[in-house]
Amino acid sequence: MTDQELQQLVERISLQSFGKPFRHQAVFNQRLKTTGGRYHLQDHHIDINPRMLTVFGEATLEGVIKHELVHYHLHLAGQSGQHRTKAFKQLLQAVGGLRYAPRQPRQSKPTKYLVYRCEKCGQLYQRKRRINTQKFVCGKCRGRLIFQKSVLQ
Repeated sequence: MTDQELQQLVERISLQSFGKPFRHQAVFNQRLKTTGGRYHLQDHHIDINPRMLTVFGEATLEGVIKHELVHYHLHLAGQSGQHRTKAFKQLLQAVGGLRYAPRQPRQSKPTKYLVYRCEKCGQLYQRKRRINTQKFVCGKCRGRLIFQKSVLQ
């Protein structure tokens, strides 16, 4: 789905669920990691996490859009669009929006390890952080440590 198709979807949902037009911009924002979407108070545009569509499907995307539109319409009506207010909770339930975005699956990247070897006994040390080889020595024989390589695991 493109940003233009998202814009049309948001406009359609706003008219159907709220009976009011959406007159601002809605875009996908790749940088959103832990949230489903974001409503900007200053310029009234809405950012949507594209993973809500790719990972969870269209039903979840619509729920997130409705959630953000509740913020939008309450704010433009001069009311507080905060999650804890009674007006927000009632309107969200009335339109069938999602209260919370679903949890994102963990995307773990490989960890980089640095490998050091003792010059005397050959003991290997695997560390995440660099070692000052001028200051630290082997714990076994007090020999000098030499950097070997960095490994991804």
